[in-house]
Amino acid sequence: MEAECRHQCLIYEGAPSNQLSALAIMIQRKLNEGHRCLYLNSRPMVAGMRSYLSAIGVDVVYEIAKARLILSSEPATSPDGSFDADLMLNKLEDALDQALADGYTGLWATGDMTWEFGAEKNLEKLVEYERGLEILMQKWKSLSGVCQYHRDTLPREATKAALVTHQNIFVNETLACINPHYSPPEQPSRQVTDPELDKMLVSLWQLQKLSSKAGEPV
Repeated sequence: MEAECRHQCLIYEGAPSNQLSALAIMIQRKLNEGHRCLYLNSRPMVAGMRSYLSAIGVDVVYEIAKARLILSSEPATSPDGSFDADLMLNKLEDALDQALADGYTGLWATGDMTWEFGAEKNLEKLVEYERGLEILMQKWKSLSGVCQYHRDTLPREATKAALVTHQNIFVNETLACINPHYSPPEQPSRQVTDPELDKMLVSLWQLQKLSSKAGEPV
């Protein structure tokens, strides 16, 4: 799954804290595989991630001290406060270069797009960033991660953009599905219609519910 599911999107609704458990398990797994892990989100979510990681046995203080784990609430913005796609992509590539130089297998990163974009809802910048990230991941096989899309706080068009820019959709820490709406960066982006989006989202919710029930104790 690793070779095929390096650039995933997580589309979710409800409280963002509900996603912390699955992402914490992913971070633990990647740390065990020798990756440096980067978690980008608001300060409350960073605090929540620290708690979840500790609860599953990760020595957060040690991992941060060793720089194997980076929990950050520092936004990638330009001087005027707007989201800067090039700045974010350059930071990720620099972080990957440093991880490899430090002897890690690679860099695994996750961030919530609502937090990264803040009050700015610029769809063109979003697509520019995700296309650039896809190109970056095609260039560097040692880079992987999950882009989080909160449906309750992002425009509907942003969810459509997520579908055309990600090859795989994150369901939970053990399951990702192939995205039929993906368009490679070298091709013109296809337009996802509202009925297609609704159908895809219903399928995702059903998968998430089934996988959640499967993980419940008998």
